[in-house]
Amino acid sequence: MKREIKFRLWDSKSHEWLIKGEDGLVENMVCCDSWDMFDPDDYVWCQYTGLKDKNGRSIYEGDTLKVTGVDGGSYVASVRWFSDEGYPAFDLGSIPETSFYGANTLATIFQGGVETCEVIGNIFENPELLEAEK
Repeated sequence: MKREIKFRLWDSKSHEWLIKGEDGLVENMVCCDSWDMFDPDDYVWCQYTGLKDKNGRSIYEGDTLKVTGVDGGSYVASVRWFSDEGYPAFDLGSIPETSFYGANTLATIFQGGVETCEVIGNIFENPELLEAEK
């Protein structure tokens, strides 16, 4: 199976997406003769995980998910790329200890089919979603 490679790009200075949407359309374009005209550290690239939430919405790195079990209990966690920790995979950060799987939580959720995930925001536009869970 071929995995779709898509990105969206967050501008941390203007606080808006330069590349957004389900199809990865470029909403705004920075055109310049030289890369010296802007600082690449002002931009955050968020990669598509290859997964879709319960509503068919693409899940990207930096998204905030609501994970709901069959019992109706839920928690909120963010999608992260864990390569800096020697773990090259997308997974959920800041999950409750009671929801620990001993393996990749995101993969376990999607393979098990017992819980559902819904994108409810992202860490850039909605940081309060994660704060409310602490």
